[in-house]
Amino acid sequence: MEGSPIDVVVFAPLAPILGVLLFWFIQLLFIESEKYLLTKIRPKHEPLCRFTNFLGIFFQTICHALGFTITKSGISDFFISVNYGRVAPKKEKRGVFEWVANAFLFIGPFFIPAFLILICLFIGGVNLEIITPSQLLELKYTFGGQITAFGANLYAFSRSFFGFLFNIDLLHPGHFGFLLLLIFLGMGIRPSYIGEKKQEKVDMLYDLKNIWLLIKNKPLYLMLLFLVSYVFFYVSLYLEQNWYTALFSIFGWLSIISITSIIIANMLLLLIYKTDELSGVRRALPYIVMPLSYILARLVFFYFPIDYTNIVSLIVMVLSTVLITYLLLKSKTNKFKSGLGIKLFKKKGEDDEE
Repeated sequence: MEGSPIDVVVFAPLAPILGVLLFWFIQLLFIESEKYLLTKIRPKHEPLCRFTNFLGIFFQTICHALGFTITKSGISDFFISVNYGRVAPKKEKRGVFEWVANAFLFIGPFFIPAFLILICLFIGGVNLEIITPSQLLELKYTFGGQITAFGANLYAFSRSFFGFLFNIDLLHPGHFGFLLLLIFLGMGIRPSYIGEKKQEKVDMLYDLKNIWLLIKNKPLYLMLLFLVSYVFFYVSLYLEQNWYTALFSIFGWLSIISITSIIIANMLLLLIYKTDELSGVRRALPYIVMPLSYILARLVFFYFPIDYTNIVSLIVMVLSTVLITYLLLKSKTNKFKSGLGIKLFKKKGEDDEE
């Protein structure tokens, strides 16, 4: 163990916690960007927006129910709709049990749905690169050392996770189903509104306010949670097994999964938003080109094999979709300009005749 005693005893345990908070805050920002796109497409795609809201309500309600289950409060009533979700416990428990259940309600949706994706990755046999606690022993038990360990674990996971995504085979039912599950997570990680008349808007400030009230009402519980974390760090330090950083790295993985799913969902929402500017058959062309270009690329590479077939096919699909969308929007703009020019020319000609 190297470093000053104050650094090791006080600041080192904070490093992974601050790392998780940073990634969680980035996740909140991406959620806000998604909700902005949803507001843009809502006038023309109300059913899709209601579906994404239902997914958010569903994840939120499930997390609340899980909180009651873990605290052994039981569940007497479970209700969910497109606009609202409610869970009632069998036993009304106060104190720490109620606080834990509310923590699952307010914080759980940011991590628990992504945990299901992580389980699917392990069950599906995806080769995820993970740095074990014993491999982190060479790093110092200081603030800088723990930040380095946290970052190294996240980098190793991200490299293998993105490696799988970039080489995903959309013609494989399991891979295609996983992509759909990832999109569903991104679309519904948080609801946009609660209430039949959308009386309460769910945004970043709404989430932060609920979490602040959770902490403000019972600050002692948060202090106890920090105390347990510090004790766990000291035990890991004593046994020379960096279990502490490895545990918090899992929360970092979950944030990376959530952020990735939101980015993919945002790309689809942006495509919908841009194609809404088109009309008729032209609006459907990008959605036709997307699967068609991927299948054609796979057929070409089947007869003329190359390295990295899957990733090149994905690149062809994305570039083809972006290109056809850009050309359609540009032709629409040029058509508008040419039409305007004809009208101005006619008006000028009429004035000359007069």
